[in-house]
This record gives sequence, C-alpha cells and structure tokens, in this order.
Amino acid sequence: QVQLVESGGDSVQPGGSLTLSCTVSGLTFSGYSMRWYRQAPGKERELVATITGTAYRTNYADSVKGRFTISRDNAKNTGYLQMNSLKSEDTAVYYCNLRFDPTRRDYWGQGTQVTVTS
Repeated sequence: QVQLVESGGDSVQPGGSLTLSCTVSGLTFSGYSMRWYRQAPGKERELVATITGTAYRTNYADSVKGRFTISRDNAKNTGYLQMNSLKSEDTAVYYCNLRFDPTRRDYWGQGTQVTVTS
C-alpha cells in the first residue's frame, strides 16, 4: 500500500519560513519524480516545484522561484519543500505528488495547511 504523509504545515507571519516534509512508503521512492502542488481557497491546484527521481533537475513556478527549494533524501524516502520569505499569497493547502514518469501514474498525499498571516 502506497502512502504519502505530509507534515510541517503551520501558521507563520509574512517573511517567515517553513519546511514541509513528505514521507513515502510502499514504493521505490527514487523511481518517482516528486512534485509539490498547492491549492488556495477558490483557486485551482497549482504546481509549485518539481524534482526528478535522482534529484538531478528541479523546476519552480515563477511565483516561488528564489524563495522555495525542493529536495529529497532517497535514503529516507522523504521529500522536502523549504519555504522562505513567505507571503500571504502562499497561503494554501500543500500537496505532495509522486509520479512514475513512464506511465504518468500519480500518487497523492492528504495535504498540509500553510497559512501566512500577520
């Protein structure tokens, strides 16, 4: 059974930092690219960052470039999203996604709430 468990969501002030974690079980973690998505109330789900299975390539949405860093530790079956200089517009539920690229098979976590407010 595949499980993706996100953690690290919290309420922070603008300018603050958070690190989200996604711990995975039930599959060979390094064989999957990983993505973080977010969804704010009333908005569509947005792709935030992507990292390949061996972490040789990362990509970011323009809205988070330079502030967020995606990474992974394949030995720990865990992926991360380091978020710095948080803004109110970063408020959303953040979801971890794994994709087996040859078949585009997706797995999703349950989401973790990030709230940026003064």
